[in-house]
Amino acid sequence: MHAKPAVKAPFKNAGFTIIELMLVVGIIGVLAALAVPKYNDYRERIKQTQAAHDITALQILIKNYRLNAGSYPVTLADVGNGSKLDPWGRAYVYLDLTTIAGKGQARKDRKLNPINSDFDLYSLGKDGVSQTQLTNKASLDDVVRANDGAYIGLAANYTQ
Repeated sequence: MHAKPAVKAPFKNAGFTIIELMLVVGIIGVLAALAVPKYNDYRERIKQTQAAHDITALQILIKNYRLNAGSYPVTLADVGNGSKLDPWGRAYVYLDLTTIAGKGQARKDRKLNPINSDFDLYSLGKDGVSQTQLTNKASLDDVVRANDGAYIGLAANYTQ
């Protein structure tokens, strides 16, 4: 008795159909659409945190300068940080409030009261635009020093 040879099934294509490929590309697209904004928000929060740390360090240098020299520095270059850039690539803004007449240039809260009595120090934030009043739309992304250093953070989160 001879065994009959097994009949081979016809060759079946092991690839993907165009529908399957489109489905996979669609799923990847949806995941990317959800992930990219979250990642960008995360990167922006990191930059804001770095700016707050920089402002804290600059504030210490400015206060030490005042202890040694008897007055606040004229510019950040006087404390050795004139070329220090914020995380968005712009120079930090510093203004000695003790030497200016009036409070027109000082940063102000929602009631138009100056937020500092000694000096203003801030980053222009992501958009690079600012106004003296913190509640102005152009200022909401600024990272500011307020209450003479008791608050350092995002202008939008400043509550006074």
